[in-house]
Amino acid sequence: MAFVSQSQLDEVIERYGEPETSSFRIESTPEEVARIQSSQKHGRNHDVTVYAIKDDRIIVIAKHFYPPELYRAPSGGIKPGESIEAGALREMWEETGCRVELERFLLMTDAVFTSGENSVEWRSFVFLARYVEGDFEFTDTDEIRSVTLVDWSDFETFGRIMRRTDIGGLHYRAALHETVAELMGR
Repeated sequence: MAFVSQSQLDEVIERYGEPETSSFRIESTPEEVARIQSSQKHGRNHDVTVYAIKDDRIIVIAKHFYPPELYRAPSGGIKPGESIEAGALREMWEETGCRVELERFLLMTDAVFTSGENSVEWRSFVFLARYVEGDFEFTDTDEIRSVTLVDWSDFETFGRIMRRTDIGGLHYRAALHETVAELMGR
């Protein structure tokens, strides 16, 4: 589980509820599997993803390489020694310029990105949160191009765009969006 311990998971489960679980197998290019492997500093094999609600809409981000009409829920890695909750709140601040309050541990996933005989394992810890304050003046300008609010229905469009690419990571994000929408009764 890399540096996310079972005791850290137990702590967020106690505080935010037992999450649903899902497994995904994502076909990827050899370059993408290598890129994911190179991102696994300190044994990192996870992200924490936050669906934050503001005025019945969801706060989403776009990365620099995304086409103009593509957004997704913010996510990022927990640092060694950082709690899952602290990592989620820090990532939201860095990527969106917003402070949020976590409300529910929605989903925990296990994913395997494969290319031929090569594979890499990944986990996502997905939370529902409520917007508290912030002005979308994010600090992670190296990674994030823009932040906006969208309706739940917009995720269908985002998923179609993601699945038209040859990027396994975006196919995974589309699957996460679909799973979260189902869990939210959307």
